[in-house]
Amino acid sequence: MNKVMVLDCTLRDGGYCNKWEFGLQNVKTITNCLVEANVEIIECGFLTQRSADIGSNYTKFCSVQEISEILPSNRTGKLFVAMINYGEFNIEDIPEHQNDYINGIRVAFHKKNVDQALDYCMKIMSKGYLVFVQPMVSLSYTDEEFISLIKSVNKFNPFAFYIVDSFGMMKSKDLIRLFYMIEHNLHNSVWIGFHSHNNMQLSYSNAQTLVNLQTNRDIIIDSSIMGMGRGAGNLNTELFVDFLNENLSKEYNLSPLLYVIDKILTGFYEKNYWGYSLPNYISALHNAHPNYAGYLDLKRTLTFEDMNKIFNMMDADKKNIYDERYIEELYFKFQEKDQVQIDKLNDFKQHLSGKRVLVIASGNSTVTEKDKIISCAKRENVITISVNRDFDPSITNFIFVSNLRRFRDISTHEKTKAIITSNISATGVYLQVSYKDLLNSHELVKDNSTLMLVKFLISQGVDTILLAGLDGYYQNEEQVLFNQSINSYSEFEIAKMKNIGVSDVLKDLRSIVDIQFITTPKYITIS
Repeated sequence: MNKVMVLDCTLRDGGYCNKWEFGLQNVKTITNCLVEANVEIIECGFLTQRSADIGSNYTKFCSVQEISEILPSNRTGKLFVAMINYGEFNIEDIPEHQNDYINGIRVAFHKKNVDQALDYCMKIMSKGYLVFVQPMVSLSYTDEEFISLIKSVNKFNPFAFYIVDSFGMMKSKDLIRLFYMIEHNLHNSVWIGFHSHNNMQLSYSNAQTLVNLQTNRDIIIDSSIMGMGRGAGNLNTELFVDFLNENLSKEYNLSPLLYVIDKILTGFYEKNYWGYSLPNYISALHNAHPNYAGYLDLKRTLTFEDMNKIFNMMDADKKNIYDERYIEELYFKFQEKDQVQIDKLNDFKQHLSGKRVLVIASGNSTVTEKDKIISCAKRENVITISVNRDFDPSITNFIFVSNLRRFRDISTHEKTKAIITSNISATGVYLQVSYKDLLNSHELVKDNSTLMLVKFLISQGVDTILLAGLDGYYQNEEQVLFNQSINSYSEFEIAKMKNIGVSDVLKDLRSIVDIQFITTPKYITIS
């Protein structure tokens, strides 16, 4: 009968949800609770020399010695490990193993770095650590390449060799195929590990499939409490240990894990959700890095069908490693369609002649200062254009739409007065104008709908633009956690940068046209 061990990676994989800032006391509580739960292997975090987010409150560590400070006093029968992304830590800075250090190091690497990474693993082993070999995106290897990798691993026999489902798209048939290749070719003394993500909701079933196989091989299953992890998250530790208790007569203690969920992780979850989502599903469907889906979803302009079309445009060799510049180029390439409809452009110019244009965005001030907006719209020399919606049919002359999601909410009647951009496929609208001609140069707000409309109005010779409802992007100062979608900034920081972008673009446009605020902008300033 094979042995099965659980490796909990909450403090490492879960860190993608909170920028690894668990807090020192929470880290100690989590590790102690995992020990009490009888989880065999506990991953403490990342060992890296490429992060500013290092300190007592973080689970990114700049030295092996630093990790020792958070290890519990009771370590009997448990293994403590950390992960290194190959290339992020100098081998010379890893000290010879001592009893109060972590027991092992997991080395994650991409296929392009196989030879160098395996050499790195051997050097870590020579220092006395257990080594876990983690070939990321295991399905990116051909059968021949995977068997070659296994044979190379046999030259030094690490503690464990892994199947890694980096993008959460592995089906049971894929898992079984890889497992049997390993079983028949890997040295018997090496444990076989499985690390999965839950983009297609298959982590739990795949883990069950693996431990139920008729094999004598020893197996490690990775999981995290509450499934905490980037995007769709990981296999839930609390679910899987309960399964092992019932089916393999294991003796895990569930109560400490529930305590961690209740006292610690629920708070992180409420501030930065992780779990199944259609963007994460789409990224898995295309065997692509989940940050690509996060980038597209953050745009808030695309339907899921459109996201899928953009993934279809991707080069196969660009899918595995996230490249923000690349996905940005694909996004704008997809949006820059050439479909225009300007037969009524002269008619539109006649409507504008001698008029000031009231542009109504969708900020909260359109509610709190609605009377002011309506009063302005009813003046004789004012034309009213609402952005991405019909603010009030009684005063709205036109609706400008550059967002496909918003366009789908507009009724057939409203489309007759809609001015849309060429990224939207539609008929029966009043005007359709070039999308790419209305973009600005500020990255985060390059296709902001209100700014696009202002630029369009300038091109039509408007002298004065009155802005209402352009409050800016909401800055929730309590929402300062890591935003895994773009893998860089918090929601608060993103909103702040977007508001700066809108303000800067408006300042530039103000040198061309008279721009006045009718409602009070909360986060935007052009003075």
